[in-house]
Amino acid sequence: MRYDIAFFLCCCRSFLSSKNGDSDESYYDLLAVSRDASPEELRRAYKKASLQMHPDKLTQQGRTVTAEDRDRFTRMRSAYEVLADPRRRETYDAIGERGMKMVEEPLSVDPQELAHNFATSSILDRSKIFAIFLSIYIAVFLLPVMVCLMADNTFGPDAKWAAVLTPLWIWDVFIMFYHIRVLMMGPIKRPDHIPEEEWIDPLPMRRRVTALVRFSFLVLFQVLLTLQLDGVISIMWSVLFIPMYIWDLIALRRKVMLANMSIVTAAELELAIGKKMADCTPEEKEDIHRRFIVVPAKSGHIYDSAQRLKDDASMDIIRILARIIFSVLLVVNLDLGNDWSYWLIFIPIFTMSLCICGSAFNSLSRVQAEVVKKDPTLFGLDPNYAKMEDEEKGVPSPLTDEEKEELKAKVAHSAYRAFGTFFSQCFFAVLVCFVIGKIEGAGYPTLVIISPFLVAGGVILCCLGCTIFCLSEVDENAGMAQFETSVAAAGSGYTPPRQKEQVNAQPQQTATEVDKNATEDEENEPSKPPSSTWDPEKGEIWANTAMEDEECSDKAKEQEMIDLTSAPENTAPQQETAESKDPQSQISQVSPSYDLD
Repeated sequence: MRYDIAFFLCCCRSFLSSKNGDSDESYYDLLAVSRDASPEELRRAYKKASLQMHPDKLTQQGRTVTAEDRDRFTRMRSAYEVLADPRRRETYDAIGERGMKMVEEPLSVDPQELAHNFATSSILDRSKIFAIFLSIYIAVFLLPVMVCLMADNTFGPDAKWAAVLTPLWIWDVFIMFYHIRVLMMGPIKRPDHIPEEEWIDPLPMRRRVTALVRFSFLVLFQVLLTLQLDGVISIMWSVLFIPMYIWDLIALRRKVMLANMSIVTAAELELAIGKKMADCTPEEKEDIHRRFIVVPAKSGHIYDSAQRLKDDASMDIIRILARIIFSVLLVVNLDLGNDWSYWLIFIPIFTMSLCICGSAFNSLSRVQAEVVKKDPTLFGLDPNYAKMEDEEKGVPSPLTDEEKEELKAKVAHSAYRAFGTFFSQCFFAVLVCFVIGKIEGAGYPTLVIISPFLVAGGVILCCLGCTIFCLSEVDENAGMAQFETSVAAAGSGYTPPRQKEQVNAQPQQTATEVDKNATEDEENEPSKPPSSTWDPEKGEIWANTAMEDEECSDKAKEQEMIDLTSAPENTAPQQETAESKDPQSQISQVSPSYDLD
């Protein structure tokens, strides 16, 4: 099995269906061949299946061609294309149809399907994914931890730096193997959609050789430093650092060239060189590629990326110069036996942090100035701010809402980069202070210096472990049947509370009590706000006033007393009963006529 397939199965088996997610009919069954069929047998089987499944053949046989027949023929043709290619056939045999779709067309896979497959995967498949993250954590932090333990003399006086730096040698082997593979790869072939006169090799052979030579100098410095620390060799520190200086100078040359490159459009480039790009020789194109960055326009994402590339190159120049000055001071102190304070030797490092922060905020100021020229109103400035010397003063730039949002996002992104750089450099300066303190004789362990990284990595690893092992499938229909049953039971025989009270109390109520309840309901209703109308004869007439409500209430009570006194005698006992229960009626009998005023 190929290594890439084995790695895919190790990483992504949990995202494949734990059940048989592929079709029950495999590619071999579709072509009616065995799994060890030869290419010739596959070819004959494909011709036979084409005669049986082709829609035209089915039509000639008098059958109605359905969508299923067309899909089956398309799938049969895809099956032959996969099995006819030895590499794709090996991939299919290892990971199946669904796995091939994930490898060849990852964007066509449904994310919900992947999440469902992962939620139903086995613990073994999840453990493989967690083992990969755990291996990355160990590979990243194993070397720093061992160096710190060696610096604290934890391994004893007989420990050798050559053994402690074993993870470093493993990393060097992998990186050297990568550089050799890139060097042996040969020139990159031109894609079909790019014309030959416009094609430029992104990795020319000269750059590949330079990268390999530069990394070789770094490995040589590591070997010499290890032998010096173990006492195998004894040379001057200035000689030992020569490979390091060469490594830095090669990088410095490339970064200076990148920082000095001009960002131009295609029209500006042709005007500068005096001819079109199609007429240039390959050597001239390579020279142009080293001197210019060609963009479609002097605005947009491509131009911003090119400008950011130059800014990053400027910061790298600052880092390289600071590293060279620091190493020179360190070598002079070690070779001459001077007892300089390491706070003085590390001054270039602190200066580097200040310069990097200043460069980041300078980039932010430049972006803000560019945005102000296009739309001053984004910063609350006068629209005439960017047109003080323009004859058409007061006419703002016609920007759409999308362009304004793009400008805001550009400023926000630049601000995030500036403040992110500032806080990262502050954190770096604190770590450098801990390093200097340890060199000067502080008593804390060296692991304290890298403890923030260990803790942060451990927290991330724990979160990944909880996510990998605790994620499970949730049944959306779970409990719905019980819920619907409870709702149906509660809804059967349900009567609104007010209706229920009225129905229960209806047999016990008399006609007078019903009228009285209706009157009380009307009295309890909220009063309407006062309103007025205009009558030409009577003038302004007010309605819903407090005086009017009192008069209506008096008239209603007087009418009620008249009805009670004029009722038949045979209803007197009932009236007495009702009146004895109603205190208001008792008051009415004592004083049948009264004035609220």
